[in-house]
Parts: sequence; structure tokens; C-alpha cells
Amino acid sequence: MTEEHVDGTDEGEGDDAPEVELAYGVPVAVSRGQRVLHPTRDQLLGVVEELRSDGYLVCVDLCGVDYSAHPGRSLPLGVVGERFEVVVNVLNHLDRDRVRLRVQVPEDDPTLPSLFDQYPGTEAMEREAYDMFGLTFDDHPDLSRILMPEDWVGYPLRKDFAVGSVPVQFKGAPEAR
Repeated sequence: MTEEHVDGTDEGEGDDAPEVELAYGVPVAVSRGQRVLHPTRDQLLGVVEELRSDGYLVCVDLCGVDYSAHPGRSLPLGVVGERFEVVVNVLNHLDRDRVRLRVQVPEDDPTLPSLFDQYPGTEAMEREAYDMFGLTFDDHPDLSRILMPEDWVGYPLRKDFAVGSVPVQFKGAPEAR
């Protein structure tokens, strides 16, 4: 499945090498009618600041993705896929517009800047990405486990996390006869 460019053409169409579309200084594509920006980790805060000044005042989602078992994702030319990706969705209510950001995060340095200062609502979402994938967010006010116990070893949503069983304990359940 290919992603469409802003001009409506699919990646790979035409005889000449396609030109990379830019928005906010980063590669942009269109997926299912939505603009998708591909900033680097270093560009993320600058792009978010520009988006906020353009009215994208609400971050509705931030999540991690592990692509180690699915290397065939579609990315614009010049964007190198990494094992991890952080996906951020922001809204502009006045213009009724949504923009998705996809940031590539390498396995050997799974860190990126926190969006907490721009979008305080990302506090719990960044903690969840940390807890489930081991992605760390620089300058986060409380980067600690949110779903798993503090002494849990590993990150359950990583594709290489060993699947096991956790006994379920029901308090007050009647004993089996």
C-alpha cells in the first residue's frame, strides 16, 4: 500500500525520481486524506511549535510502534525507517483539520523530546509509550511506569518481548467445587 503525496500522486509514479514534498520544513505525505509529517527527532519540537502557532492546539494521541516484525511500511523519500516510531496526532478545531506526525526512533537510542511543555495532555501518553515500548522522553516531568508494576522487567509491546502467562487472581471469587 502506498501513501499519496500532497499533489495526489502515489509514491513511485512517473518516470523521473519524485520530488520530496515539504511542509513545515519536513517531508510530508497524505494517508487516507490526512497530512502526515515526518520530522526527525531533532526537528520535532520546532515543527510542533509551528503547528501550535498555526492553530493545532490539541494533541489527541501519542503512541509508540515497533516495526521490527513489519519492515515494509511506506515512508517518503529521504526518511529512513527505524525499529520504533512515535505517532502524534494534533487537531486544529477552527479549521477542522488533523495532522499526524511520524517520528523515527532508533533502537540503539530510543529517546526523543517530550511534548509535555507544548501539550500537557501528553504526560500520560508519553508514560505509556515508555512503559510499553521503552521509549524515553527527555524533560518529561515524571517518566515512570503507568500500566506495569515498577519492578516489571521489559516492555510488553515490543515485538521481541517473550510471551508468557500471568496468573489472574480474582479477589472474593468462590472456590471451585
